[in-house]
Amino acid sequence: MIDIYSWPHEISLLVFGGPILLAAISLAFSLYLSRCHLDAMLDALQSSRYIAIWAAGLQDHGWFGRFMLTAKISGMLTWPGPGIRAGELNPDEVRNFPRHLKHLVITETVLHCVILVWGAIAFVLLKL
Repeated sequence: MIDIYSWPHEISLLVFGGPILLAAISLAFSLYLSRCHLDAMLDALQSSRYIAIWAAGLQDHGWFGRFMLTAKISGMLTWPGPGIRAGELNPDEVRNFPRHLKHLVITETVLHCVILVWGAIAFVLLKL
């Protein structure tokens, strides 16, 4: 059994507070993407059916709708294979998506994965 109370305070703060800090950073980064780059992303994916349907429903719902639309675009661009096979995404648009936006989208997805893995490890350490 791991006794986390015997750990130095700095280490336990880093292990258990790190995912919370990264989640706040991720929230700010997602807000930045939705406010500054969402329109450019939508312009680059104009003929993709999946994005057009969700954009029509979510774009007018304020900050939360734009936030969710950014997350949907991030997921579809990070793993485009299933969307292309289903006919939801245009393969030419995915291939020609602006490089700087693709890097931002992949950064957001990687940040979410790091938070998930780090949080799971912290949870397991807490339960041991």
